[in-house]
Amino acid sequence: MHGIESPVAVQAAVQLDEVTKRHGRGKAAVDALRGVSVELPSGSFTAVMGPSGSGKSTFLHCAAGLDRPTSGRVLLEGADLSGVREAGLTRLRRDRIGFVFQSFNLVPSLTARQNIVLPHRLARRRADKAWVAEVVERVGLTGRLDHRPGELSGGQQQRVAIARALAAKPAVVFADEPTGALDLSTGRDILALLRATVDAWRQTLVMVTHDPAAAAFADRVLFLADGRIVDAMDRPGVADIADRMTTLGA
Repeated sequence: MHGIESPVAVQAAVQLDEVTKRHGRGKAAVDALRGVSVELPSGSFTAVMGPSGSGKSTFLHCAAGLDRPTSGRVLLEGADLSGVREAGLTRLRRDRIGFVFQSFNLVPSLTARQNIVLPHRLARRRADKAWVAEVVERVGLTGRLDHRPGELSGGQQQRVAIARALAAKPAVVFADEPTGALDLSTGRDILALLRATVDAWRQTLVMVTHDPAAAAFADRVLFLADGRIVDAMDRPGVADIADRMTTLGA
């Protein structure tokens, strides 16, 4: 396989193999991703960065099974997603993938507790109460579970979203600008929390961000430009990331 490979020989939670994603047809066609190959190791924290229009969102959507590549393969824990029908993909996203978005995506009429276990209710299966309790304690929501989103701060709402993502014990959590709607201090708390889930539980985490300070929490930073992975850094500092982004034209 060509491309940026994982720095250690650990099973890949997610693997992209020559993935291309084309939008439009004919002369108007645009390749958002161009032959991307990468392994995201299990139990690691990967940040994905790049200038606007570099393909970050498309990378996340293809890797998470939200969008199908035009060509190439995406594998989740070794299973090829290309042959999975839409209903199967929906189940897989619900059972094996967690999502954390900038906009929290909570149901306003439900309490924090109800939001956290909502995916289990939709799947008509029981939540592991002991695990949910451990997650709630880890994310710092004890005592806030009966509050609705409108009664919580932005940071607390994002903690609910993170707890919801972790409650199903996913193979991988995808975070799309998870601190974009938060103030600096709260954002750092959330990033430290995400880092802790990787260190304590070996949770696999993939985060798209434009913020070098956020990316510095990751084990590895991938840099996208014009739909290709053009560089990767292992445990870089904020200044190193910022310098690399400058050379990419960010």
